[in-house]
Amino acid sequence: MNDKETVNTDAIDSEMNINADENAGGTSHLNDSVEEGATDKLEAELAEQKDKYLRLMAEFDNFRRRTAKERLELIQTAGKDVIVSLLEVLDDVDRAEKQMAASDDIAVQKEGIQLVFNKIRSTLQAKGVKALESIHTDFDVEKHEAITEIPAPTEQLKGKVLDEVQKGYYLNDKLIRFAKVVVGN
Repeated sequence: MNDKETVNTDAIDSEMNINADENAGGTSHLNDSVEEGATDKLEAELAEQKDKYLRLMAEFDNFRRRTAKERLELIQTAGKDVIVSLLEVLDDVDRAEKQMAASDDIAVQKEGIQLVFNKIRSTLQAKGVKALESIHTDFDVEKHEAITEIPAPTEQLKGKVLDEVQKGYYLNDKLIRFAKVVVGN
């Protein structure tokens, strides 16, 4: 190496201010103390965030309790409107019972009971209850529960519902009770 090259590298080192001393700490700027105001500011922000977090958690807990209570109340009173509408039918049943005790005219009693039956059917229909028509339809496991199978009187009635032991019902187009049926085989 010549003198010219040595001078050039010294000039470059001094321009870049490179610390070539391996004993000198390169992290001396990390050891500088942080200003007192910045620490206080960070601690205040941390305390504020903790407070927001605690308030949010308390608010969510209150929301969860409130919705659970509302849900329980809704479940307990879900059928209230149906029951209230059926109370009118129950009143009619009570009147029919009194009339049956007071009168021996079978025709009048039959007529009164038929009115009660029609009223209960119309009340339930107004609430969305609809009977499932099953007789002489194809047996469907999604709608029917086969109680028994009997020989079909004709070939056309094989696999069809011949009799209905218990009616099936829909509530707002959703099946709520299967029809118990007798199927022809």
